Amino acid sequence: MEYLCQRSNFTLEEAAYDPIGRAILVLLQWTLLAADNWPTNSVASLFGRSSTSCGNDVSEDDARSFEEQFRIDLSNASRNDTDFGLDRVAPISVVWHVVYATAPTTVGNLPDSAISSSISAMNSHYAGSGFSFTLSRVTRTQNPYWFYYADQDTGAETSMKNALHVGGRNVLNVYTVGVGNGFLGYAVFPWKWSYKDGVVILYSSVPGGANTNYNQGKTLTHEVGHWLGLYHVFQGNACSGSGDYVNDTPPQQTSTSGCPSYKDTCAGGGPDSIHNYMDYSYDSCMNQFTPGQISRAKMMAELYRGIS
Repeated sequence: MEYLCQRSNFTLEEAAYDPIGRAILVLLQWTLLAADNWPTNSVASLFGRSSTSCGNDVSEDDARSFEEQFRIDLSNASRNDTDFGLDRVAPISVVWHVVYATAPTTVGNLPDSAISSSISAMNSHYAGSGFSFTLSRVTRTQNPYWFYYADQDTGAETSMKNALHVGGRNVLNVYTVGVGNGFLGYAVFPWKWSYKDGVVILYSSVPGGANTNYNQGKTLTHEVGHWLGLYHVFQGNACSGSGDYVNDTPPQQTSTSGCPSYKDTCAGGGPDSIHNYMDYSYDSCMNQFTPGQISRAKMMAELYRGIS
């Protein structure tokens, strides 16, 4: 601690690059992890701590406000809900940014095989929807600051995406990092496009990764669902209201943990969507989108990403 105390202006970015500072940070994180009191921007996931959730929580007011604007945009485009079905759209180009650390090894430096298997898995999950994904480029960046601290709405996220983002609103930028914070990933909704666009996922959530119960590549599928405009199936956490604004997903009050045989949090509306990619179930439990979700994703993709 004396080393850090002597440098009162020692930032997280400097610490991540400085060998002694980095070692101290990791030691502190290990200590807090052992005490079950790990910090918000931790690397707990690197040490086997399971991350289980997504950063794309939307308030009811924000959702309602956007949906009102969406209906206006849809009308201005002379389109309606029935115009969008399961027809194929142009393949979506994917640029994959591998961000990895330096110590104790090059943690997070995913091999090309892991990236290819991720794209294959995602294409299988979206099979029959009309969406398909093609890997066009892979970048590799050794930056421990981004790797450890590129959590949602942080300076690390901003600097990482400002430096690495490629293409326009129709290009899917995927970033694999090692942040903890209990998150598996987060994404930018299509109506919020900017240079910060894209999907950020925990590198250990790829097929065959080390994140127990969330290592079949379905974190990427889930986050791309947000990138295409889908909410969680438990949006609003209520049995009344508009929920996720999709007609064929039953109302659901809570997210799902694990893989229960049955769950119904809103009596009379149908069982919870425990097998839906937009819930929080184990990867082994997820296997479906609904036609209504695909229709909504097609609308969002065309209106806000120019994908058709």
